[in-house]
Amino acid sequence: MKAESINPADGSSTGIFPLHEGKEVPRCIDSSRIAQKEWAALSWKARSRAIGRVGAALVERADELAALISRDNGKTKVDAIATEILPAAMALNYYRSQGKRILASTRPAGGNILMFNKRSRLHKIPYGVIGVISPWNYPFAIPFSEIIMGLLAGNGVILKVASDTLAVGQALADLFADAGLPEGLFAYVNLPGRLAGPAFIDGGIDKLFFTGSTAVGKELMILSAPRLLPLVLELGGNDAAIVRADADLERTVSGIIWGGFSNAGQSCGGVQRVFVHESIYLKFCKLLSDRVLKLRVGMPDEWDTDIGCLTSIKQKEAVEAQIRDCLKKGARILVQAPLPEGLQSRNFIAPVVMVDVSEDSVLMRDEVFGPVIALVPFASDEEALMRANNSPYGLTGSVWSRNRNRAREVASRMNAGAVTINDHLMSHGLGETPWGGFNDSGLGRTHGEQGLLEMVRIQVIVDDNLPFAVKAIWWHPYSEKLYLGLRALIRFLYGRNLMRRLVSLPRVLGIFVRYWER
Repeated sequence: MKAESINPADGSSTGIFPLHEGKEVPRCIDSSRIAQKEWAALSWKARSRAIGRVGAALVERADELAALISRDNGKTKVDAIATEILPAAMALNYYRSQGKRILASTRPAGGNILMFNKRSRLHKIPYGVIGVISPWNYPFAIPFSEIIMGLLAGNGVILKVASDTLAVGQALADLFADAGLPEGLFAYVNLPGRLAGPAFIDGGIDKLFFTGSTAVGKELMILSAPRLLPLVLELGGNDAAIVRADADLERTVSGIIWGGFSNAGQSCGGVQRVFVHESIYLKFCKLLSDRVLKLRVGMPDEWDTDIGCLTSIKQKEAVEAQIRDCLKKGARILVQAPLPEGLQSRNFIAPVVMVDVSEDSVLMRDEVFGPVIALVPFASDEEALMRANNSPYGLTGSVWSRNRNRAREVASRMNAGAVTINDHLMSHGLGETPWGGFNDSGLGRTHGEQGLLEMVRIQVIVDDNLPFAVKAIWWHPYSEKLYLGLRALIRFLYGRNLMRRLVSLPRVLGIFVRYWER
């Protein structure tokens, strides 16, 4: 069976690819598990060298890959290289340079003098074979980082990409196939999304990384529960930007436009709700409107295009329905970018800015995966925070202000996993920062030290450094003397009254002789 990937901008084919069946996934997992044992036994240097070959190919093929992403997804070539290829290269460099330190065994500091003879060491053990189910909005950068982290940590990886971006999935598969990895360690499978989760879970995957909708994420949790299968879920967003009265309006307007409309608004961490202080609201609306009218919507492969198209007709229809719902509930369109003739019937939606949006509308309560933002005035930071946090989601947010101390304070109170100051969305491109949300925006983290640690299980080995001890003081046989001695030990270590602590000392010393009693 075959599946075709379509250029959403002009309807041309970007390739025809083999379509797998769900029963093939367990075979891939089994093969990867065999190769993983050899791979995990290699030194960090050897694994890093192999991943370095992927990086070299990425740099060499940057133009080719950016063009392919643009054709397969519908984003501009600038978006493709700026938000997919460049972040992928930065992430690979970060994990190769910092991964050995992050994954090294560590020795925690001793917690109590009572356990003076115990020495603990934490080991990071790869899960085995991890599964990555990735989305169509950032079809290269999102899975790339997860694959790199999984492999460097000593795992095998099975990848399934979205059915809308199969050409990018094949390009990823080719990159890793050319790196000289052990045969079967990395596998790329192409099957319908509805089959992927069950195939991975029932097939015996050891951990699953999923990026997509909150609804599907919840379904995967249910399917994973019988196995207690660990999941990392990067789900939807309904992200808020708070624009304080002291914000630099020129910078803020430019940043909001990019954060809300890049990738045609198809970013789970993009700006959707913009809360603007009432003292600058009208000025902000005017400046934003002027800039939006200058946005150039057009074919993604043209250099002077600012906004490309949505990735599918299904997505376009969904966004248009959400816009109609907002209008029906009283919202107004403040401004909409011009849409050239000839593009209206394709997968294009010109960026839209809405005002007077009701609190119960989809734009304020749910995720609108398209180039649509709402402007809302507020009177105080407290009001802005209350309204920004009034959402079931909590992926990202931003604060725009010249007062960085106050901005950091406001940012710390936003209900979001990643908050940026005087910027938005871009933290996904920082290899060193964790990515993930609160509440309905998901579980776990990808990227950064925390993301790399998601690829391993923590094992503690506790060694006893008192080789001549016969037994521990709390071992059998029990007695009243032992009980009183342990109670005295608690008082000696943690009591607040100095005299009572000192009085307890003889009983404490009395139980320590148990180390050598036969």
